[in-house]
Amino acid sequence: MADKKSKAKTRAKDVKAKDAKAKAAEAKAKHAKAKHAKSAATEAQGAGADRDTEGTRIPHTAWSGDPSGLLRVGAGFRLADADTGATHAYDGRKADGERDLATGAAEVDILQEKLFANSLFDGPEQHRSLLLVLQGMDSSGKGGIVRHVVGSVDPGGVTHASFKKPTEEELSHDFLWRIRKRLPAAGQIGVFDRSHYEDVLAGRVLNLASPEEIDARYSTINDFERELVDQGTTVIKVFLNISPDEQKARLGARLERPDKHWKYNPNDIDSRLLWNQYHDAYQLVFDRTSTEHAPWYVVPADHKWYARLAVQHLVLDALQNLHQGWPPADYDVEVEKARLAAS
Repeated sequence: MADKKSKAKTRAKDVKAKDAKAKAAEAKAKHAKAKHAKSAATEAQGAGADRDTEGTRIPHTAWSGDPSGLLRVGAGFRLADADTGATHAYDGRKADGERDLATGAAEVDILQEKLFANSLFDGPEQHRSLLLVLQGMDSSGKGGIVRHVVGSVDPGGVTHASFKKPTEEELSHDFLWRIRKRLPAAGQIGVFDRSHYEDVLAGRVLNLASPEEIDARYSTINDFERELVDQGTTVIKVFLNISPDEQKARLGARLERPDKHWKYNPNDIDSRLLWNQYHDAYQLVFDRTSTEHAPWYVVPADHKWYARLAVQHLVLDALQNLHQGWPPADYDVEVEKARLAAS
């Protein structure tokens, strides 16, 4: 009787052991299958993903492609037809965008440091710079781009200029005089929060200059930007395209918060009332000054997180296309190691 009980217990243990092994094998198979699927998905989404400076893939997992072509102003572009709420080539939501923005910030920082490091050495390919021109209606998010995109790099590698109403001294010179004074030096990223384009935007809408003078400024601007590119500056021109309803909501939010009252300007309403006139002026800007060497990009700006991510993508793309590595030492590294050890 005892033998039968002992054999029954043994059989039960064997069954349990087999069940445990089967479950373990099943779990292992599921894990391997899930891991493979995740790897395949990441590879598919990352086909056009950015790489860091050492060649490691950076998983911008929600990018479905390169948005540059969709944002770039080309022949036949009509601002009136552009979707201000679009998230071109991006399949993620706000949380995904914030994650990818943080990932990209690290690479922008490294690439800017390379830009600066190369500027310390001789050679035309070393002395490069980048100019980011930001335009848009009030509250379109220009300040947020400066903080969240360019703000991720060493402050010493950035120059920032915001062009307001010209002073009497500035008016006594050519309209590009004050612009030239604020251009980025070699090794720097320059940001224009509003720019020389105000002279053909506000100038046209507010009748600040004659139509003939304003008309001549488009070709002057094209020549100026061609000069910058020839001297080694990559020019990225961005129009943050916000809708009237979204602008109204953002301005209203500023009025409801005492900590944002300083950002509100009663003149914003005056400009808002001229919305159509300003958009017509922007259309002329795109028609006349979106060139091969300095194209315009119209970035949907109703979603702040997407606008920041898209501009970061343009900046990353421009910096990567410089193909700059770390400059080699112009001294004998081993000799210096020995000298340091002996010091």
